[in-house]
Amino acid sequence: MKTNNSFLKRLKITKNGKIIGRKPGLNHFNAKARRNKQMSAKRGQEFAMTGKEKSRFLPGLL
Repeated sequence: MKTNNSFLKRLKITKNGKIIGRKPGLNHFNAKARRNKQMSAKRGQEFAMTGKEKSRFLPGLL
């Protein structure tokens, strides 16, 4: 089964196997946001996936 590359491009997999994705709600209208909110958005957020979802979307990577 192929990896879903459109989905994979939005995620980063750490060396320990954690999946990091973007925080929701930060695409636009961020100019008025406080600076620490803007900077925390860059960090990303751990992305919770079940084993079934990992095997479906990321086969061969985990």
